[in-house]
Amino acid sequence: MLAGELRLAGVRTVVLERLAEPTEQSRARGLHARSVEIMDQRGLLERFLALGEQFAVGGFFAGIGTSWPDRLDTTHSYVLAIPQTVTERLLTEHATELGAEIRRGCELVGLSQDEHGVTVELADGTRLRSRYLVGCDGGRSSVRKLLGVGFPGEPAKVETLLGDMEVTEDPATIAAVVAEVHRTQPRFGVIPDVDGNEGVYRVIVPAEGVAEDRTAAPSIEEFKRQLRAFAGTDFGVHSPRWLSRFGDATRLAERYRVGRVLLAGDAAHIHPPTGGQGLNLGLQDAFNLGWKLAATVAGWAPEGLLDSYHTERRPVAADVLDNTRAQMLLLSPEPGPRSVRRLLAELMEFEDVNRYLIEKITAIGVRYDFGEGHELLGRRLRDVELERGRLYGLMHAGRGLLLDRTGRLSVAGWADRVDHVVDADEELDVPAVLLRPDGHVAWVGEDQRDLLGQLPRWFGAAVG
Repeated sequence: MLAGELRLAGVRTVVLERLAEPTEQSRARGLHARSVEIMDQRGLLERFLALGEQFAVGGFFAGIGTSWPDRLDTTHSYVLAIPQTVTERLLTEHATELGAEIRRGCELVGLSQDEHGVTVELADGTRLRSRYLVGCDGGRSSVRKLLGVGFPGEPAKVETLLGDMEVTEDPATIAAVVAEVHRTQPRFGVIPDVDGNEGVYRVIVPAEGVAEDRTAAPSIEEFKRQLRAFAGTDFGVHSPRWLSRFGDATRLAERYRVGRVLLAGDAAHIHPPTGGQGLNLGLQDAFNLGWKLAATVAGWAPEGLLDSYHTERRPVAADVLDNTRAQMLLLSPEPGPRSVRRLLAELMEFEDVNRYLIEKITAIGVRYDFGEGHELLGRRLRDVELERGRLYGLMHAGRGLLLDRTGRLSVAGWADRVDHVVDADEELDVPAVLLRPDGHVAWVGEDQRDLLGQLPRWFGAAVG
């Protein structure tokens, strides 16, 4: 995602990928509304819709079964079920189409930086030099460790086994047993035809404890043992496609930037997968960072723009960590948490409560702090219908945009960075809005002098 954003702005980008081949593991299984909007805003959504399935069903907060809320502030009010492997493939194709270079089988083992750039060392002894480096290398990030950035939080206290495999038991029997077990153990599931693979089941079952070596995959025998412990049967599981484990460790990097090196995605934050937020949070990190880093490389970024990546995204991650902690507590089979779960289920019958929690999960509720002003300030603007088409269709190039209903405003001096669209839409009840390349509202108003006060804040000095 980040490589694509940088290439949109013409920044030469190299992706170093440790794996020689794409992984077949598809842990994440969907895109939430904000991530769907991102794909739409870059002209990628049709590719994703062709290979995914739309769902507007509740149950995303701690698995509490509620209906999908009405009136979410998005034109994409659904979850797009799509395997992580497909998401990775589509984004890789997008980045390479734009000219990004993907180097597989390259493991970073060392780095150093100075005032002009970063030098990295690979496992084969190769050294590379770049102006900036971003560690998108996961929860065990080598980049974060080499930087010495603290990663405070809590270690895993419980662990869950996860894998895709075949079964011999009758599907109706599996469904009945799972429904019964799930009444008291929400962390248990046996899901048929996962990711469209007929006859392949995704098995989710609590582990016996927390493994000493969490990098080691569990065995099929461990799955069978835990299935028998919780369900009284192992369903005849066999022929695993892949097996894994995850814990409830919750950690947040102290800093997202050290000089010319930055962190994004799981390298900056880890948390339980409750609510399906991890992949989405990482994509949205990259979307926030991409245009800011590109502006810095191009030389027009105003002072502090690159640092605003940390300022804006770290609080979002902290909120995700908090809500996943709460969800894990609500998934406990203990009597106290089960009582709280029943109470919260009652509260979620109120539409406002249900919507509030789903807005957290889907990131629709994210609003960056741009100071006092209009209620839209700092929020992402949903896609709106214009006379010349839809708004997101005008933002595929990754530039800023002034949507002007007055026809009296100007972005002269910033036309190389900001598009000016004069259009009278029906949905947006404000005179004009200035959008950053990531779709967040940077200014609302109709006064040219006021606009001229805000353009330099996000788009640097005027030229010409």
